[in-house]
Formats: sequence, C-alpha cells, structure tokens
Amino acid sequence: MKVILLQDVKALGKKGEIVNINDGYARNFILPKNLGVEANNKNLNELKLQKRKEEKIAQDHLDAAKELAAKLEAGKVELSIKVGNGGRVFGSVSSKEIAQAVKEQMGLEIDKKKIQMKDPIKMPGIQHISIKLHPKVTAELKVVVAEEA
Repeated sequence: MKVILLQDVKALGKKGEIVNINDGYARNFILPKNLGVEANNKNLNELKLQKRKEEKIAQDHLDAAKELAAKLEAGKVELSIKVGNGGRVFGSVSSKEIAQAVKEQMGLEIDKKKIQMKDPIKMPGIQHISIKLHPKVTAELKVVVAEEA
C-alpha cells in the first residue's frame, strides 16, 4: 500500500514522502495514529499544493533576506568606545550593541544571534561584520567605532 507520511517515522521516511509499506502495517499502525494517509488522487493533489505553497514561502523568505542584505551593505553603523590615557580601551562593542545600533540608526530589525563575530570589537576603527540572514544569504555590515574620551 502506498502511503503519504504526515510526520517523520523512524526507519520509514520523512514528512511528505510517499512510501510503499505492507497493508497490515498501514492499517494497524500508520493510519490509526495519523502518521500518514493513503496515497490516492485527492491526497496526492493536496501534497502537490502544499509543496508548492512551501516553496513559495521559502522563496519569499529568500527574497526578503536578499533585500535586507542590500540595505545593510549600502549603509553603515557608527558606535563609540571609551578610550583612556595612552589609547587604552575600556570595554568592547558586542553583537547586542551592534544590533541595537542598526535598529536605531538604520531602522532595520536584526537578531543579535545572526551577527557573526569571533570576539567583541576592542579597537576603534572600521570593521566589516558578516551577518547571516538566511542559509543562502550573508551580508557585510560596515561598523565604524569611534573613540570616546
């Protein structure tokens, strides 16, 4: 019997796959527990429509990420860091501060977890920070760190 899986089933398949299984296994386990439905014409058409809808949503997310990346790369963020005598720096600029500055200065919402920094910025100057907006889209943000007396 051919069955369309509604959920992931261990050792059988992933959600949305069409699998061929024994009739007894389908009638006694898969169908009663709503893990799958019989693969008839109606259910196959619904599966096609659902996959098309998911692809459109994924494409919309990708387009939005590309648009946001273009805005980020076109602009820059300015921050300041306290500097004492002899050029000694007090504190650092973290991803949280960068995300807040992007929101205030550029009007764009960015999750601080998407900002990819190995270490916080501890020196004044110009830094280029990469931001992973989507698995396929990474933007470069120009961060200008100025000295504050």
